[in-house]
Amino acid sequence: VQLQASGGGLVQAGDSLRLSCAVSGRTFSRLAMGWFRQAPGKEREFVAAMSGSGSEYRMTDSVKGRFTISRDNAKNTVYLQMNSLKPEDTAVYYCAADPRFFGVLGNEYNYWGQGTQVTVSS
Repeated sequence: VQLQASGGGLVQAGDSLRLSCAVSGRTFSRLAMGWFRQAPGKEREFVAAMSGSGSEYRMTDSVKGRFTISRDNAKNTVYLQMNSLKPEDTAVYYCAADPRFFGVLGNEYNYWGQGTQVTVSS
């Protein structure tokens, strides 16, 4: 399974970005997808996850109301729409996939993308 994340960039506080993660190598609708992020000097943290069908999802509290996870199974792509960005959202964002469950722990995912940098200036 290959994951290719894109869409990061440098934005100002309050701006929006949409991250995309294109997946190949496996039936996409059977993969739970997750987004994680890692800020400099900090541990990787869970951001959002969605079931293979897209019927269930979960978000970490710090992004609820600002971020939205979605997926297009016809395009083999999962998205992370990020609105009202804050400087504390600055991190490398990673997408991850696993056929089992849309968990909140990194070790629940077998497949990872290369990461895309998001930098939010104040």
